[in-house]
Amino acid sequence: MLDLRILLGLVAVVGFAVAANVMLKLGAGATQAERIIFGLLGWQTACGLALFGCGGMIYAVLLRWVPLNVAQAITAAQFIGVVLSASLVLSEPISPVRWVGIGCIAAGILVVGLTAQN
Repeated sequence: MLDLRILLGLVAVVGFAVAANVMLKLGAGATQAERIIFGLLGWQTACGLALFGCGGMIYAVLLRWVPLNVAQAITAAQFIGVVLSASLVLSEPISPVRWVGIGCIAAGILVVGLTAQN
């Protein structure tokens, strides 16, 4: 079983990735006038990139204590988080087939997390 600090770190990595993806999507719709950074990036895109960077730094530190195969499997929760966030924030629909996929991902994460060896 994973140490609580490591688990919280992995949750933070997933949270940063989900927030980053939503911000990038919001930034993709920025008008030319809103692209204030070199005329290319809006503030949402810049925030999304910064969030990815923060999550990446935490992930790099966590890899000192967590096997890569375990860390990668658990951070796959970002796929679930992005789908749910896209539905809540961007009103993107979730089809029944996608719900099945979300369940499969969640089951896989649970199996890997519960069988992790430190």
